[in-house]
Amino acid sequence: MNIATVDLNLLKVFEALHEESSASRAALRLGVTQSAVSAALRRLRDVYGDQLFVRTGRGLAPTLKANQLKPVVSEALNKCRQSLTMVDPTTQQYEGRSVTVGLSDDFEIAYGRRLIEEIARSAPKLRLIFRQTHSQIVARDLMERSIDLAITAGGFAERLLSRQVLGEGGYACLVDPASLATGQQQIDLQEFVAREHLLVSSGGFIGITDEGLAALGLSRRVCASTTHFAALPYLLKGSQAVATIPTHAAESIAAISGLTLLPCPLPLPRYPIELGWRTSTQIDPVVVKVREAIAATFTPG
Repeated sequence: MNIATVDLNLLKVFEALHEESSASRAALRLGVTQSAVSAALRRLRDVYGDQLFVRTGRGLAPTLKANQLKPVVSEALNKCRQSLTMVDPTTQQYEGRSVTVGLSDDFEIAYGRRLIEEIARSAPKLRLIFRQTHSQIVARDLMERSIDLAITAGGFAERLLSRQVLGEGGYACLVDPASLATGQQQIDLQEFVAREHLLVSSGGFIGITDEGLAALGLSRRVCASTTHFAALPYLLKGSQAVATIPTHAAESIAAISGLTLLPCPLPLPRYPIELGWRTSTQIDPVVVKVREAIAATFTPG
């Protein structure tokens, strides 16, 4: 196959199909008809000798070959978009571009809105995509190009990754105010241990709170665990339970949920918060712009 014989516009269709999982949504995104997208898909299948996308009950699912091609195709298209910024320094350079930021939902809850507003000011028409990740899988996600940037508590040891320290975080507690005595503004360690606990964890049964209690010869009873910080208002309301989570998330959740924010009575270590990226993206001005926006809006608790 010679590149001279390939219509490179097909690559835009491939990217849209992979990201939208729907021919109709891809057509809407590209401003063409659905029949034009279907025709382009037939040509893409001929070019790559693969089905690329198969119909499922929930739309179009990429094949293994399509998933292998996606980061290569998107990187090539982004290089083309980047070349246009070299001759057109206006804000229009961001139209059609997206940057995927990997983070857990505690950071998304605390900083997502501020980052959206900063991007609207500094890089109008750029689309942010938030995707879930955490320190145990972030290096893989970056190297597989499923995300462009990541905010986590470490995990950037891979030699092809760069990182920037944004600050450090601590922990606070959330409870239903109805479970507190009138005027109560803190709980002591005895009450903390006596209450049931909600654990937010990506899969483990033991959290930093359990480690801190064990060092004092104590333990707690976890009544339930969840992978989502956003679920806490619904799980804590009407209960006597307490959740110990990063301070930035606790403050944001308390501000909109009616839950009460309390200092953690257990001394827990603070942790580094870092921004990471593939070193190879250092030259992409759009990724650099989002990195700068993250640094400008990030004020960890």
